[in-house]
Order: sequence, then structure tokens, then C-alpha cells
Amino acid sequence: MVSSKRHAGKILARISLAVLTLLLVSGCGAQGEKAAPEHGTPGVTENKVSLGSSLALSGHASYLGTQTLRGALSYLKHINDQGGVWGRQIELTAYDDSYDPPRCLANTQKLIVQDQVFALFCYVGTPTTVKILPLVEDARIPLLGMFTGANALREPFNRYVINIRASYYQETAAAVRHLVKDLGLKRIAVFYQYDAYGFDGLTGTELALKEFGLEPVARGFYVRGTLDVEEGLAKIQKSGAEAVVMIGTYDPCAKFILLAAERHFTPIFHTVSFVGAEELARRLGDSSGQVVVMSQVVPPFEGPDARQLLGSVEEYVHLLARYFPDDKPNSVGLEGYVNARILVEGLKLAGRDLTRDGFISAIESIRDYTLGPGTVISFGPDNHQGMERVYFTRLVDGRFVLVSDWPEVLRALEEVRSGHGAKAVAGARP
Repeated sequence: MVSSKRHAGKILARISLAVLTLLLVSGCGAQGEKAAPEHGTPGVTENKVSLGSSLALSGHASYLGTQTLRGALSYLKHINDQGGVWGRQIELTAYDDSYDPPRCLANTQKLIVQDQVFALFCYVGTPTTVKILPLVEDARIPLLGMFTGANALREPFNRYVINIRASYYQETAAAVRHLVKDLGLKRIAVFYQYDAYGFDGLTGTELALKEFGLEPVARGFYVRGTLDVEEGLAKIQKSGAEAVVMIGTYDPCAKFILLAAERHFTPIFHTVSFVGAEELARRLGDSSGQVVVMSQVVPPFEGPDARQLLGSVEEYVHLLARYFPDDKPNSVGLEGYVNARILVEGLKLAGRDLTRDGFISAIESIRDYTLGPGTVISFGPDNHQGMERVYFTRLVDGRFVLVSDWPEVLRALEEVRSGHGAKAVAGARP
């Protein structure tokens, strides 16, 4: 039943694209006929290359969309101020989808058919991005730099989809390995968003636990766009879980953690990178009295060992201050910045005669592109994911700092359980 619905959804998306194309072609006339693209490539003119994005700029995931976009724009504006790439300015059209899959689909159809963009860039979210894959395949348009680690964007292999970040499977596998091997925990539960994003993280956690002969002691969920976490929390607390892997967004995850503290439920909480470190920290503050660990796919800003990982993070901080002076540097924006770095590198390598296939081949030619110490990006004809590394951070004094000592995380948990409270936890720096 589920597979048939997915198949029907793909057919509907393809029909919609075909109908829109026919309407636009038949509707072109004296009122404003679109000029044929130069070099036969949509979105490319003598002095401009046009990109399109659909992401959450309003609603419950707006922080993720806004900061991804601004992080990318901080670098793109910098490149434009230097004259662009091959004499072309980079223009990015961004539409708000409020983290809603149907809106994302409609936005993407408009970007491809009406706006005739060269490539799709910096989409945010699994349920939204997965929805547009049939359009990407039919239009043969590059899609790169998505703020999601969904396995559906990696398997089956799609030549037109370029991932930069590590996957959720990699994040959850690394988290489970630390929880089981380094901390000796075996009772691990999963709290997830009930959609493609949550299912992906749930599957990744289940596969990782299976490697140790384990399975989740409980599974709890909430519906996307809601804060209905109570039922899932009750189920997980009843299981006696020692750790909870969380696949959600910042608001419901924060509510779950704070309610757990009120109910004296004190496992280790692990969240994947999509949750958004800075927003989760802001909502939890200094008084949650919980041990919260988050995996990251870009180098963290804070912690005694973080400086050696920074590299080009310092450029992001500088450019964000120049172009968006009211924003604070954050991990979400840094990922958008990294996406823009790879986009621009691909445009440079593709040369003056820019085509979509040429651009993808250029991306595939990138080898050992260094962002900073230990942060290297490589692609290939059969490798469309540039980064593999996963970092871990822990909430300390209202911010996430790099974890360099996992036994210290366990000691922090023991302090919480022995009743020292949030102040003692905050003082135990990793």
C-alpha cells in the first residue's frame, strides 16, 4: 500500500510538470515570451547564472531555512562582489515552503518551468526534498547542497543529486557506537518525527543497534508540525531507556527534554544535526538539568579542541558579519556556507561553456578540497556525497561544545542522577 502510494505520487508529480510545461509554452506570446537560454542551457546567460531554492522561511522550521539560506548567501554575495564566476553573477531565487512537501513541490515546479533556473540549491528537510525527486529526474536538473542526511537522496544513486553532508545513517551509527562501546549503554530508545525524516533516522538507529545485537527498547513519535510529545515520552520513560536518540526539530525535541526533566527521567539525549544546535540550546537554556549530545556534520565552534577544526569557519564568521550583521554564526548557517563553497568550485571547474551535465562532471572531479584541518571534501562519478565526518558536541552552559572525552559525558550523567542538578552538569566541561 505504501509503495503504491509513493508510485502514484511520482506519477502525479511528473504529470504536473508536463502540464505546467505545456501551459507555459502555449501561453507564451506577445505579452512576454521568454528568450531561449544562451548555449541551450536554462538559467545561463552571458553575465548571470540563476539558481533556485525552496526552504522553510516561515513556520516551525524557519530558523533552519533562514540560516541555511543566509549562510549560503554570505559566500555567494562575496563571490559576486569579486566579479562572479567566469564573469557571471550568481542569482539565487528562494521560495518559502514552510517545511510543507506540497508547497515545496509547487515551488520547484515554478523554479524549473517558469523561472528556468540552472540548478536547484540548498533545499531544507527530508519530506520536502524527497517530494521533488521525480521532477529532478525528469528535468535532469542538478540538485545540490541539501540540509538533510536522508538515505533516499543517496540510494538509489541519482546522477543529478549532489549531497555534501554526511548522512543520518552515518550520524546515528556513530552515535550508537559511542553510546554502546564508550558508555556501555544498551537500553536505547528512539523518539522521531512521523514522516520520511523521522523514519530515516529510526531505520538508521535500528541498523546501528543491530550491529551490537540490540534493538530499540521503545519507539515514540510526534506528528510533524505539532508539539504532541507526551505520549511518546510516556512510552519511552516506561521502557527504562538509558539513552534516547531523537530525530526531530528543535521545538518538539526541547519540549520532550524539559518534560523528561520534570518527570525525573534522566537518560542521555542524542539529537541529529538537523535539530539545529543553537535553537535547541536557546530553548533548553542552562536549567534543563539533562545531558544532551548532538552530532554535527560541520566543525563545531565551541570547545577546547574546536579551534583546530575551524579552518574556513573563520571566513564564514567574517562574511556573515559583513552581509548579515544582525545574525550570529551557527552550525546551520555554516552548512549553507559550505554548500555555497562547493557550488562555486563546481562552477569554476565547469568553465565558461556552462551546461548542467558539465557542471555535474565538474563536481565529480573535485578531490581533496580542504575546508580546514580534518575537513576534506571529495566526489567521484559514483560518489555524490562529499563529506563523511561526524562530530559530537554536548550542551554546556547553554551552548554545544565539542566532545573530546566520552567518559566525561558519562560522569556528567552520573552527576545529574546523583542530584547535583543543572549547575553541576554545566560545570563539567568536556
